[in-house]
Amino acid sequence: MRIVHWLFVVSVALFICGIAFIVAGARTMRTAAPADALVTTPVASIKQIMNAIVAPGADVIYKAVGATSTASGVEDFAPRNDKEWAAVGDSAAALVESGNLLLMGSRVLDKGDWVKMTRQMITAAKAALDAVNAKNPDGILAAGGDLNESCDACNAKYRRK
Repeated sequence: MRIVHWLFVVSVALFICGIAFIVAGARTMRTAAPADALVTTPVASIKQIMNAIVAPGADVIYKAVGATSTASGVEDFAPRNDKEWAAVGDSAAALVESGNLLLMGSRVLDKGDWVKMTRQMITAAKAALDAVNAKNPDGILAAGGDLNESCDACNAKYRRK
């Protein structure tokens, strides 16, 4: 009698496991809309992205931290309040996203230097964003230098008149 009872318990356990596998399999069958349903069509040209997003965003980062020489001596400046920090952070985030835009579709001018330099810009902008989140003026200054180098190198090779 114990063997029959044991076989019944094992059979029920296997049945329950089988149902669980069917339910789990059915759940994985549900998928989101196909990726091509989310296809976007780029509208802005490279020049428009540079003029509307990259140049103003980079300018905010370049001017966020520094020093000025006055009659009373050298005065350092950096963002002083949450609003100013947020403005620098917004510009850094916009630069990261503009880099993503520059790597979309027909905007990719070549698979070599264009991609490399765009990724360098994205990396520098992410470093600036990290510095903003840490409220670290030295980090913004360093990221601004890296951003400037990536922009100068790219402009030297790809800038169109």
